[in-house]
Amino acid sequence: MRITLFFLLIIATSVMQAQVFQLEKKTDSLYYLTLKTDSTLDKWKLPHPVYRFCTGDIDGDGSIDAMVGVINITRFYKQPGRRLFIFKNKKGRVRPLWLGSKLGGILQDFRIVDDKIRSLETTTDGHYVVAEYKWQGFGMGFERFIVVKVERDEALKAFKE
Repeated sequence: MRITLFFLLIIATSVMQAQVFQLEKKTDSLYYLTLKTDSTLDKWKLPHPVYRFCTGDIDGDGSIDAMVGVINITRFYKQPGRRLFIFKNKKGRVRPLWLGSKLGGILQDFRIVDDKIRSLETTTDGHYVVAEYKWQGFGMGFERFIVVKVERDEALKAFKE
């Protein structure tokens, strides 16, 4: 009985450990994503301009994840663009969950709504869409469009709702 109770206490302690993701700016193109827990401090270097930072439980595991919007190039997209990086707490260390090269359209902005990514995107013909994406094991899967082929003002209104 004592061993079982001790084991349960260890599990409860590790699950309830406080964690905080923060973004630390060094220069316009150098940031550090920091993770502070009750017993650790870890940093992940982001050598890119950052346009958005938010947190939420994107993968549904009960732990807070960090979403960072960076401007960079990728192997498949050689022009600088807005990208979404997702990080998680792995045993007190910052670790990438997804370093996305692209969602659906041309990413302008994103935010967390009900543990989903809500994106503001443009199309190649200059219109705007607002879409929602949900974590699907490895990467973001399209859930639904909120508005499609609208002007900027209408898209921003839907994006902020």
